Amino acid sequence: MRILTRYILREVFSHAAIGVAVFTFILFTRDLGRILELVVRNSAPLPSVAEIFFFTVPVALTYTIPMGVLVGILIGLSRLAADSEITAMRATGMGVWTFLRIIAIFAFGAWVLAVFDSVYVAPKSQAALGNLQDQLKTSQASFEVQPRVFYEGFPKAVLYVQDVKTASGAAIWKGVFLADVTSGVSPRITLAEQGILVSEGPDQLHLHLKNGATHETDPKNPDHYQISTFEQTDIPIQVPSADPNKEHEPPAIGEMGTWQLLSQSRTAKPFLARWYLIEFHRRLALPTACVVLALVGIPLGLSSKKGGKSTGFVLTIALVFAYYSASLVGVSLARQGKVSPGVGVWLADVLFFIGGAFLLWQAERRPFEIASFKALFARLKFNRQPTAEGPVATGESAFDRAAGRFRLFRAQFPTLLDDYVLGEFSVYFALILSSFLILLLVFTLFELLGDILRNQISPLIVGEYLLNVSPYFLYQITHIGMLLAVLVTFGLMQRSNEITAMKATGTSIYRVIIPVLVSSAIVASGLFLFDQFYLPHANKRQDALRNLIKGKPPQTYLRPDRKWIFGQHSDIYYYQFFDSDRDAFGNISVFQFDPGTFQITKRVYANHAHWEDRIGRWIFEEGWERDLQGSAIGSFRQFDVSTFPQLNEQPTYFKKEVKQFSEMNYEELRRYIHDLQQSGFDVVRLKVQLQKKLAFPVITLVMAMLAEP
Repeated sequence: MRILTRYILREVFSHAAIGVAVFTFILFTRDLGRILELVVRNSAPLPSVAEIFFFTVPVALTYTIPMGVLVGILIGLSRLAADSEITAMRATGMGVWTFLRIIAIFAFGAWVLAVFDSVYVAPKSQAALGNLQDQLKTSQASFEVQPRVFYEGFPKAVLYVQDVKTASGAAIWKGVFLADVTSGVSPRITLAEQGILVSEGPDQLHLHLKNGATHETDPKNPDHYQISTFEQTDIPIQVPSADPNKEHEPPAIGEMGTWQLLSQSRTAKPFLARWYLIEFHRRLALPTACVVLALVGIPLGLSSKKGGKSTGFVLTIALVFAYYSASLVGVSLARQGKVSPGVGVWLADVLFFIGGAFLLWQAERRPFEIASFKALFARLKFNRQPTAEGPVATGESAFDRAAGRFRLFRAQFPTLLDDYVLGEFSVYFALILSSFLILLLVFTLFELLGDILRNQISPLIVGEYLLNVSPYFLYQITHIGMLLAVLVTFGLMQRSNEITAMKATGTSIYRVIIPVLVSSAIVASGLFLFDQFYLPHANKRQDALRNLIKGKPPQTYLRPDRKWIFGQHSDIYYYQFFDSDRDAFGNISVFQFDPGTFQITKRVYANHAHWEDRIGRWIFEEGWERDLQGSAIGSFRQFDVSTFPQLNEQPTYFKKEVKQFSEMNYEELRRYIHDLQQSGFDVVRLKVQLQKKLAFPVITLVMAMLAEP
């Protein structure tokens, strides 16, 4: 019995460990791009990047450990049942309760690990991650500023730099333009040859400038103009702090200690007390899923004799979706105050405990067969395809049955063997993609649950959002699904000696992998076409629905309200109002520069300006112009009406369409980048995304090539 116990536990544990690792990696990929960007830009020390990784993993393990337990039990027991090992064990007198006692050892160990992670490690990790992000926040500010981009992340200040040079732990700016927009009509302009941003605390930055000048003017007396030069100066910049009342959920609730939540719930207001109790019970209920999912998984795994690992995979997908759906319903009811926090959070565990107890009782009385549904479908399919000679004889060979089945293609390629390989590969590919998609959708629902309840979003809108965000998730995980599907397909064939049998017939291993290579190439091409014709529209729709769920105003795609734009020549436009229908400005200022020295050579201001089609120019009204030579003030002229031939940007230039790269196909993004190149927008990352639209689908083919050997 000890040998069988170790054998069963080893089989279950191996699959569970793989499941936990894969699911955790899928969740971690959401933050992987941001973390790798810190490494590539050298904007954070490598130990800090490693800390971000280790602080993120415990939070994901809170959800993936119970899922790994279910994967291990279902796939492990399904494999034993498919190989008739379960039948042999039960023939020796092992009953369902014996299997329950053996699996209980594994489930209890997983529960202890999950409780320790959820109650102690995950809150500590979230708190440490929050502190680390606060430390890195100010040091990252200098790296967020891109060259030839208006950075408006500082309160009452707009920053523009000509060039950025990376240094160790900082970024050196060349050609700095800083506008203090406290006075909206006439901003205070500071220019410098060089600048660097220095952190002086969590909420305070100092902009250290060298060799520059400050330009000030009085909007009521435009003939008064002052230029102050400096060799070095420091300008304090306040970092905007987050609004603690912005979120409905109490701030930093995930970072609080577990027992602190319980003590706070006794003294807090009823609303906050409910949130504290929900979080407290959630930290205990999620680990308990290891036990209740094991109760459900044991009888189902023992009963899947014909499906094998694929049946276990399908059951895992269905049960995980059912459990987390029930958990979401319970938590939402608790947050609305319709049920107590304990009842709402533990609802899914109670339901699955009852279901698992019933399945165990049923399996002990009369074992049921999951594959009966598949057999029923096969009988129905057989009845719809009668032959002229009547039913096929039961003594026909396996080759005769295989030759008479429906083939995917009738041409010489693929052959019957190719159809078999493609069939196995397609099943695992679809199962893996489905499991990853359900995992991401469930976590997306958990993230948005507070917003859904606060803004009273209907289930139809939530369902529409999930339907529109699913294509984006599929696009992002297809290459990982391809890697795992190829590994599983050929790994199982190798284990069952099917690869050896194919090679024994004289079939080259290169010939065996051709159907998978061809299918992966087709999938890669399909991903590119998918991104060209469908995905941008789905992303646009899901962004709009997400804004609705978050309670944000609808995004506009035309940005006539953008007040700072770099012109086609060496000039910067600043305005307070722009009527895009009439092509008219209000309170517009134009700064012209010497491109060599980055010094203002001319400054123009007008109360009004409108476009005149007949002459193809802007008509400036009620304003003034001033010529400057470095720190010296030149001529000054006031005008009622005037035109400036050098300011020849047409109205469409100021009506830039703002889109996300995910909402454009390759050609649209290429034209968009070209249009924004000289407008002061960040095009560096857009250029990367343009190349990624070509490179990302190819990763699917590369993953298949890597996995096959």
